[in-house]
Amino acid sequence: MRQATTTTGGIALSTKSRLGRRLIQLYAGLALYGASSALLVEAGLGLEPWNVLHQGLAELTGLTIGVVSIVVGAAVLLLWLPLRQRPGLGTVSNVFVVGIAMDGTLAAVPEAHTLAVRIPLLLVGILLNGAATGLYIAANFGPGPRDGLMTGLHRRTGRSIRLMRTAVEVAVVVTGFVLGGTIGVGTLLYAVSIGPLAQLFLRVFALPSASGGSTVVATGQPRGAILRP
Repeated sequence: MRQATTTTGGIALSTKSRLGRRLIQLYAGLALYGASSALLVEAGLGLEPWNVLHQGLAELTGLTIGVVSIVVGAAVLLLWLPLRQRPGLGTVSNVFVVGIAMDGTLAAVPEAHTLAVRIPLLLVGILLNGAATGLYIAANFGPGPRDGLMTGLHRRTGRSIRLMRTAVEVAVVVTGFVLGGTIGVGTLLYAVSIGPLAQLFLRVFALPSASGGSTVVATGQPRGAILRP
């Protein structure tokens, strides 16, 4: 009887420890995602698709890009309702944490004026963005609102996630560019590198299985991983 109690207590402790690590990964990943996006803004050499839209709307409204990111994230989350998507803790947290971290980083980092500074900022921003993506996806608390929109459209239309992602992001980039968002070499470099980087960091930050066995990692393209919040 005593041995059974010890075992049960060990399982409970293991479960709490696992949950604690997942929460740390989630919020560290979302904060790092916002910070890395801010570095891309500071580099001024091209943004990831959704931030092209956020920056364009920020230029139009006079709001900060982080605030716009929060507003757009909340609006996109409302689109989940007709798609019958279920948000998780990570989904709701994503809406707020990324935008707050982005504005905080932009306020703390001095402006970059020369290519000698802007190019390293771009490269570091993309690398950290990949690490952030691996962190928050591996935590498994639900997709970001923009990811969920695309996977929801995939389920409702029967079209591939790749097609839904392409259609939505082309529309987002074009709209953002027209409004004044930045498209450049960084946009292209981000597009071709974020997938491999995210997959690498998914393996690095993968959580052990609940039974304490082998580490569980994603193989191929992660399910629903549009690879941005």
